[in-house]
Amino acid sequence: MERTLSIIKPDGVGHGLIGEVIRRFEKNGIKIIAMKMVHLSLDDARKFYAVHKERPFFNSLTAFMTSGPIVPMILEGENVIEKNRTLMGATNYKDAAEGTIRRNFATDIEKNIVHGSDAPETAAIEIKFFFNELEICERG
Repeated sequence: MERTLSIIKPDGVGHGLIGEVIRRFEKNGIKIIAMKMVHLSLDDARKFYAVHKERPFFNSLTAFMTSGPIVPMILEGENVIEKNRTLMGATNYKDAAEGTIRRNFATDIEKNIVHGSDAPETAAIEIKFFFNELEICERG
């Protein structure tokens, strides 16, 4: 079983899309084994997105990610990274396939409702950023 991190971003939380995102995961056989709502500090957002610190969008991204609560989750399932990325759609919602979360709900390339890890190595790092072992609920 593979694990990945998914985050419902401040725009998704603010637009009342938590249940819709979860519904899409569960409808597609993805298990949620950890979930919580948090409000990132600017320092934490900068740490989480440090890989992008040299990019021109770093400051606007970290400001956005601290603008309201987020819902990080650990997803589990076979090929869950690929499944989640397919359900999310392309980063630029205008390029996302019909029926994807971003195509249906995003309004901006940064305000694109959800984040998902892009590889197993990234997922492991991102999961540890938000969750400790006691917060992960193994499900049968």
